[in-house]
Amino acid sequence: MKGRTIILDHIQDREAAALMVDGKLEDFLIDSDAPSPGTIYRARADRPVKGQGGMFLTTPDGPAFLRQVKGLAPGQMLLVQVSGIAEPGKAIPVTQKLLFKSRYAIVTPEAPGLNISRSIRDEDERDRLLEIAHEEMGETGYGLILRSACAGADSGEIAEDVAAMAALAMQVMQDEGSESEVLAEGDTPHLLAWRDWVEPADIERGSGGFERLGVLDALDIALGIREPLPGGGFLFIEPTRALVAVDVNTGSDTSLAAGVKANMAAAKALPRALRVRGLAGQIVLDLAPMPKKDRRGFETALRAAVRSESEETVLAGWTNLGHFEMQRKRSRIALREVLK
Repeated sequence: MKGRTIILDHIQDREAAALMVDGKLEDFLIDSDAPSPGTIYRARADRPVKGQGGMFLTTPDGPAFLRQVKGLAPGQMLLVQVSGIAEPGKAIPVTQKLLFKSRYAIVTPEAPGLNISRSIRDEDERDRLLEIAHEEMGETGYGLILRSACAGADSGEIAEDVAAMAALAMQVMQDEGSESEVLAEGDTPHLLAWRDWVEPADIERGSGGFERLGVLDALDIALGIREPLPGGGFLFIEPTRALVAVDVNTGSDTSLAAGVKANMAAAKALPRALRVRGLAGQIVLDLAPMPKKDRRGFETALRAAVRSESEETVLAGWTNLGHFEMQRKRSRIALREVLK
């Protein structure tokens, strides 16, 4: 199956969306019981955490944790947004920097200014988008970022999207309630697919699409620890309580350059493998044996692979034992915690 296909379906009574590219599962989103990133609360400051510069908050979905709380007093009401997925037993991570994000627009109430994605370079197109931005934002005083999906998109659709996000932002920012409450729900998997998977693709909405188009078979692999690599090698990806351990194996390749080839293939495949599994946090790579002179090439390949990722990824570097460490923002639920 060639090309890009977005499948909108349900699995185990949960809403889910899959992105297949040339027959391979490129991304997968599934609903969970945890609050979705993007959810906005009116929350109450509860108690500060000395030494960490943070504070626990009370929300309708349980305790939340906010960093950088200078000037915030217990009992104070404030607006916060879920910024990631909490590990089991831990507080919901939240931020005071609210973003109202859709397919074409991101409204930033506390960061004024009209901005257009740098990937849109055509000056006529930028002028067209800037005109829409000025017309729709008016005198709101809020900031706006027009995303790369705006390139070539219908002006009416962009204007409608901007107006909807600006109206939602105004409604939330002008809230004057005095009790903990959910003010805006985070996007569901189907909405996230529409919002973020913007490249041209066929859309499959019929029931049973996951089975017909090979998504269930791909999920069986993702729920395991073994991920095949081109060339006969494979990865073992094993999440633990503290970190995600990744072992690179050369498999059937017994050539002198087997280690280098397997490691380079791992660098290209790892972001997709982690994304589909919903794995993040601290990640430690135990690479196949290769000369130290080839480490720079591996780092370059890995850096290029993570550059297009939406999740923030930090490449920490090499340990004394020759492992490679990286850290990835926890922005989605681990697949194995939802599908059992």
